[in-house]
Amino acid sequence: MTNDLLGRHRAVLPDWLALYYEEPLELTHGEGRHVWDAQGNRYLDFFGGILTTITAHALPEVTKAVSEQAGRIIHSSTLYLNRPMVELAERIAQLSGIPDARVFFTTSGTEANDTALLLATAYRRSNTILAMRNSYHGRSFSAVGITGNSGWSPTSLSPLQTLYVHGGVRTRGPFASLSDDAYIAACVDDLKDLLGHTRPPAALIAEPVQGVGGFTAPPDGLYAAFREVLHERGILWIADEVQTGWGRTGEHFWGWQAHGRNGPPDIMTFAKGIGNGMSIGGVVARSEIMNCLDSNSISTFGGTQITMAAGLANLNYLLEHDLQGNARRVGGLLIERLRAVAAHVPAVREVRGRGLMIGIEITKPGTDEADPQTAAAVLEAAREGGLLIGKGGGHNTSSLRVAPPLSLNVAEAEEGAAILENALRSIP
Repeated sequence: MTNDLLGRHRAVLPDWLALYYEEPLELTHGEGRHVWDAQGNRYLDFFGGILTTITAHALPEVTKAVSEQAGRIIHSSTLYLNRPMVELAERIAQLSGIPDARVFFTTSGTEANDTALLLATAYRRSNTILAMRNSYHGRSFSAVGITGNSGWSPTSLSPLQTLYVHGGVRTRGPFASLSDDAYIAACVDDLKDLLGHTRPPAALIAEPVQGVGGFTAPPDGLYAAFREVLHERGILWIADEVQTGWGRTGEHFWGWQAHGRNGPPDIMTFAKGIGNGMSIGGVVARSEIMNCLDSNSISTFGGTQITMAAGLANLNYLLEHDLQGNARRVGGLLIERLRAVAAHVPAVREVRGRGLMIGIEITKPGTDEADPQTAAAVLEAAREGGLLIGKGGGHNTSSLRVAPPLSLNVAEAEEGAAILENALRSIP
């Protein structure tokens, strides 16, 4: 049956629509931190629909909220008042830390980043954007145009002029050998130099932890130091929290808070985890930025009642059960366990991350050369052992991505680590 479905998939869907595994999986249902495929095989899910199932599969509180809302009204568009949308916007505005915040809901992180770029360029009357090397911001025309990862940027055409900044990958590049303080200083000097050679940009967009790039991150404080330079010139800071938000990094609710000594970002985007699988994205910005557009706009599907009901129930559960704290505690144990394993596997260059957002970089032993074939082999071996993980990395890296639901318990973390250990030790 799976082979039949694969054939049908290939007959009607694009060739560039990626599928994991030599024999792709059809997942049919899930519960908690586990999912099952069409053959009845059970897997511990350490990727959560690309960091989207943030609380748990089939979380009763969310499924009940969706079911009850579906029985009332599913959708009406933003042309009508929408109580669940207002209620979720109030919660997110308060949690964002952005003063006098306004919230606009979209259906995805791509659309959220697209909207943030529209706001920034309109507000600043500039189509120049600063972006980080090795970054990823979505698959729309404008988001692809600012993505600093060649593996996910299929065209050089763009409505924007994009300038790429150093700093998103701590252990690679020309500043990798420096101390954290010297690294930040060098990146700031590079940014100042870049700004001296271009017309004033609209904004810097940056992921606090680069997701598709392999869970890479700068030293804490880099974006705070960037913010000082940007603020002096009136340039906005957009924090892309699509993968880092809602407590996933454990230490903070938002990734930007590791760089927050100069206050919150001007614009913040979110998606993925807030819906726990429902299609929710959005933008938070100061009112003068959000309200700068001088033409009419609506959203047909952004903020629809059924997704807002899911988001409210999911956010309530996440906060009431302190899943951020759980991510810090269980994630800390998991990353130390994986580092201990990696110390005996020559192909692992680095285990990095924070909370339940962990990257394992795979290289040819004794070198910094990426080894995507070995990374793919570990992905397959983990699946054979009953564990689902992800992949990522830039053009010169190959990384495994570990991002379970934030309700992961210690026993499940240990089980997943043991499967990953066997998979890594299976490398020839």
